[in-house]
Amino acid sequence: MQYKRLFDFPQYQLETFPREDALVSKVNGVWIKTSTQSFVEQANAVSRGLLRLGVQKNDKIAIISTTNRTEWNIMDIGIMQTGAQDVPIYPTISEEDYAYVLNHSESKYVFVSDREVYEKVMNIKDQVASLLEVYSFEDVTGCKTWKDVKQLGEDDSNQAVLESIMASIDVEDLATLIYTSGTTGRPKGVMLSHKNISSNAVTSAGRLPLELGQSKALSFLPVCHIYERMLQYMYTYTGTGIYFAESLETISDNLKEISPEVMSAVPRLLEKVYDKIIAKGSDLSGIKKKLFFWAVELGLEWEPYGANGWWYEKKLGLAKKIIFSKWQEALGGNLKAIASGSAALQPRLARVFNAAGVPVMEGYGLTETSPVISVNDMRGGGFKIGTVGKMLPDTDVIIAEDGEIMINGPQRMMGYYKDEEKTKEAIDENGYFHTGDIGEVDSEGFLKITDRKKEMFKTSGGKYVAPQLIENTMKQSRFIEQVMVIGEGEKMPAALIQPNFLFLTDWAKRKGIAFENWNDLCNNERVIARYQKEVEEHNQKFGKWERVKTFELTPEEWTIEAEHLTPTLKLKRRNIKARYQDLYIKIYGSKI
Repeated sequence: MQYKRLFDFPQYQLETFPREDALVSKVNGVWIKTSTQSFVEQANAVSRGLLRLGVQKNDKIAIISTTNRTEWNIMDIGIMQTGAQDVPIYPTISEEDYAYVLNHSESKYVFVSDREVYEKVMNIKDQVASLLEVYSFEDVTGCKTWKDVKQLGEDDSNQAVLESIMASIDVEDLATLIYTSGTTGRPKGVMLSHKNISSNAVTSAGRLPLELGQSKALSFLPVCHIYERMLQYMYTYTGTGIYFAESLETISDNLKEISPEVMSAVPRLLEKVYDKIIAKGSDLSGIKKKLFFWAVELGLEWEPYGANGWWYEKKLGLAKKIIFSKWQEALGGNLKAIASGSAALQPRLARVFNAAGVPVMEGYGLTETSPVISVNDMRGGGFKIGTVGKMLPDTDVIIAEDGEIMINGPQRMMGYYKDEEKTKEAIDENGYFHTGDIGEVDSEGFLKITDRKKEMFKTSGGKYVAPQLIENTMKQSRFIEQVMVIGEGEKMPAALIQPNFLFLTDWAKRKGIAFENWNDLCNNERVIARYQKEVEEHNQKFGKWERVKTFELTPEEWTIEAEHLTPTLKLKRRNIKARYQDLYIKIYGSKI
């Protein structure tokens, strides 16, 4: 590939696969297209404007947007062309985390999407000494607009200066800082170079069935995460038009309007789609209902490459014609691949969607690996249920003695910003990044994730949750003796709580609550309501995705003797989950 810096990608598309719909956002009910030519020209205007504002090489500029949109991509390229780095920030994190990230990165400017984000930034602006100005994509009273920067750069008399700066930027240079949650509670700034991300975009492109210069993609996963962001560079590289979904709620409508060939998803979204389809099937009656669930049961037995034999394939062909064709239509009728990442995909979903002719390809990676390490691909025998596929080209994965997956390759991060100690912990002397995940590589080269070494987990929506931080906060309550946050691979975090029974019994007596034992207390509606109040109060300190959505009280003390706790009083998580499997099922409706 000739172009390897991220800001070269739009120029590469302009020269190779110019499109009228390079970037497309829906504004007031109308799809507004931005051509490749306009993309490049607007990014250059942004760059020239930033230079006139005094932006220097290696300055940091934050972008915070509630939705993916054309302006984000133009700003991204415009910032990087100046040699500055952008700092994408997830919009729903707490104001405290806003302040931390902006201070740690020493961001000089912030570009926000709307009033809600603007107000959150303004609430902490005086805590960020480096912050000079805030701009908004939408018109917000009292806030400057991003158009001001573009207008400042309309005069191209400093274009030669810009091009000189661009020429000085190397593929190994830092491109962006992406802050990811840490178990310590403070986000870590992952330093990714142009080469880290661009190499991942180019090699990942070989795993998706995209027709160069012809395909369309629907984008809705947050672009502040490296997964969707890398995919967008890949789309630009392959001449794929990027259509931004209006919101999670409108995805179904947007799919039908656009009929894209490819989209990304997290398992939680696929779970919702599946649940909605099953609910509709349950509303049917008679022969239609029988046929529907016959097709679903058939789909749940699916194996790739016709492994179930010709008779199964014959039945599947019939199921596709009478049932599954409707599933395909509901998803736009043209999908050739759904790239699933950010969390583990349940094998049953992989089976039923692929059986239905909706190809779901699961992959694996981390922010620190830009992100893709491996991914399934139906072509060339590269697909296996229950695995995350084969490694990308030039990606070296080894399994440590304790089973930890370690990876080196062009996509491995530069390190953690301003944190040499954590960088040394994560990257060993041989250059391998320690993922914290346990896995194995089978004889055919497929990678399988079997466990997590770290206690941090992901929900099925792909959001990281650091349980210790939440647990330590919750234990500040006088009502709570022990708490374990659960939710690995589930739709939401929840908690198992061991009450401080000494305090609780006194409180219950004062409130005139009758009880004979701890079990009575744990099932009393007034007691549960009081714990709900405690949980809600402490939840406010966390981002929405981290908050404990529901909980169950355990009617016994957690002890070393019963193997709830280690001798140093750490939680034996696996033991606790197993012991209270009935409560786990009550919360999630499924076994551990």
